[in-house]
Amino acid sequence: MIERITESSSNHNNLEKMSTRELLHGINSEDQKVATAIHQIIPEIELFIDECYLRMKNGGRLFYIGAGTSGRLGVVDASECPPTFGVDQGVVVGIIAGGDLAIRKAVEFAEDDTEQCWNDLMEHNINSNDTLIGIAASGSTPYVIGAIKKANTLGILTGGISCNPGSPLEVEAKFPMTAIVGPEFVTGSTRMKSGTAQKLILNMISTSLMIKLGHVKGNKMVDMQLSNKKLVDRGAKMIQQEIPVDYDTALYLLQKFGSVRSAVENYKK
Repeated sequence: MIERITESSSNHNNLEKMSTRELLHGINSEDQKVATAIHQIIPEIELFIDECYLRMKNGGRLFYIGAGTSGRLGVVDASECPPTFGVDQGVVVGIIAGGDLAIRKAVEFAEDDTEQCWNDLMEHNINSNDTLIGIAASGSTPYVIGAIKKANTLGILTGGISCNPGSPLEVEAKFPMTAIVGPEFVTGSTRMKSGTAQKLILNMISTSLMIKLGHVKGNKMVDMQLSNKKLVDRGAKMIQQEIPVDYDTALYLLQKFGSVRSAVENYKK
């Protein structure tokens, strides 16, 4: 049986006897290992992104699947793509074991069903032009592994984000991304370092893909949705940086054309 590093004993002991300062230093000392672990697998992440991009530029979608913390992280990343990059709902989709209820409340044994995830994916008509990422700190969640195996048989591109080398997810996913962050501060509490690693990798994947798909210009979110006053103000200032107009004119152009990109392009015509 493969040793699960994510379940191995913490490097710290007698936590209940520590002062608040000691707890914080201990947690922070472990957190600092996360970025280093991810740095080690940048080549693997790069390979996956480049393959996924080839599909997405031709209309393919990106699906995240997971249970518990892993599933929630996928849902969060997917839900932030439309407002941040202006893509349609459904271009990036997060699916969690137990359904939307599980985003807020644990659904008992939902992750143990090897068939349910594929049923959930079929509601979105997943097909061979799409990409599927399994997210599981342990790398052994049945809900995730079952769907990855099925997707592989249908030619769907599969990736896996986990924190245990040699896990079933690492074996089954065509593009495994395994960040070995080591034992958690609280033994087995993978919402901590493992969860942080998963969040950072998801950030890297979605942000890189959206840039490659043309939703960022320079370093600006030119297609962002104008969903609140802060973003409207940011958009107007971004327009001012691109074309020689005052703030009120920039605001008018933004409201007329609906995005920074459209405002600038129409002004320059």
